[in-house]
Amino acid sequence: MRVEWALRLKGVEYEYIEEDIFNKTPLLLELNPVHKKVPVLIQGEKVILESFIILEYIDETWKQYPILPQDPYDRAMARFWAKVGEEKFLWDTCMAVWTQFEEEKEGYLKQAIESLQKIEEVLIKGKSKFFGGEKIGYLDIALGWISYWLPVWEEVGSMKIVDPILFPSITAWMENIRNHPVIKDKLPPRDKMVAYFQGRKKEIGASMAAARKG
Repeated sequence: MRVEWALRLKGVEYEYIEEDIFNKTPLLLELNPVHKKVPVLIQGEKVILESFIILEYIDETWKQYPILPQDPYDRAMARFWAKVGEEKFLWDTCMAVWTQFEEEKEGYLKQAIESLQKIEEVLIKGKSKFFGGEKIGYLDIALGWISYWLPVWEEVGSMKIVDPILFPSITAWMENIRNHPVIKDKLPPRDKMVAYFQGRKKEIGASMAAARKG
């Protein structure tokens, strides 16, 4: 979704090919033999992998509507917070959903909320509609999953992370992201997402429990 959002923001025409991640095609395995996962961007003979790297490639290739900050420090900070969101907040949130052990869940939730507090502070400092200012930028795209996927995970995991009282800036930002014309028309059906993640919760949770017993 990040890649599509970036291309749409820049007005770049593209062809989208859906990939079944549980039954990967030989083409995907050939294009991404290391991680064997999506997304993959193909431009002519060029193959670009990993969503954050693809975003930077898109920004450097199509100059209209810059998504990365122009200032080197701001650009570095955007990359840093994108990494925090992906490697810390996303991980803790997912683990809180999947685990079958209440004590573990509470620990992951505590860590997720602490990370979100730091992300909230970034928005407060900017005092703007988006992380990128008054228009969507790199960090908005990188953290865009929080606006739509996170509420689904909260439902599936019977938990609450984004308290509107504790996180007023994040709550407003989530609404702004979901209602942006480039984003709102490119979101998967919520009912299908809930059903999918409920199934994944059972599978992954059982696997984690079995591994712990082993």
